[in-house]
Amino acid sequence: MTDKAKKKQEILEAFQFRHATKEYDGSKKIEDEDFKFILETGRLSPSSLGLEPWKFLIVQSSDLREKLMQLASGAERQLSGASHFVIILARVDVRYDSDYVANHLRTVQQMPDEVADMLLKGIKTFQENFLQLFNDRTLFDWSSKQTYIALANMMTAAAQIGIDSTPIEGFIYKDVHNLLESEGLLEDGRYQPSVMAAFGYRKEAPSRPKTRKNLNDIVEWV
Repeated sequence: MTDKAKKKQEILEAFQFRHATKEYDGSKKIEDEDFKFILETGRLSPSSLGLEPWKFLIVQSSDLREKLMQLASGAERQLSGASHFVIILARVDVRYDSDYVANHLRTVQQMPDEVADMLLKGIKTFQENFLQLFNDRTLFDWSSKQTYIALANMMTAAAQIGIDSTPIEGFIYKDVHNLLESEGLLEDGRYQPSVMAAFGYRKEAPSRPKTRKNLNDIVEWV
């Protein structure tokens, strides 16, 4: 078997291994080095215009987890047993004329001022053409979409090293937002909660094999 074939097999095996874990073994903890690896795959994930409109909030406080259980019915079992619990926040200050975007281009992407100024005009046109400036919600939705790219990469990376994960959308948005705001975790409104994820080790094996549609049913070549 060639190196490429072996790598492809390993990746597919990871996808077969991964499932939305319902209950975690609370006695098993992810090693720091392994979780840093998972976070690094999130950090290195692509985002629209390379703006990285996210923040990974790692909830290890038992007190905060207890409070979240009351607001996130879809995460109640995961919160009680997962080794690590993540809330991915999405930036809301991502307008072309925001301080964040200008600073990101100049300091993170290290663009000269003249190049950054030119790109800001392009971002303005992009955001206008795709109706992202319609209201605050459309900007948040755009940022939130990017967080799912990072989420998917983190779950896949975790599976490749034998760590389970669960993506979670089952939470009362307004209440979680208010809780995180009261805890001072949204940086004065610069962030909003987008999606959650649990990481750890399954308590039991899945009760049935993975099921998916046939490839021919979801792919059309044109």
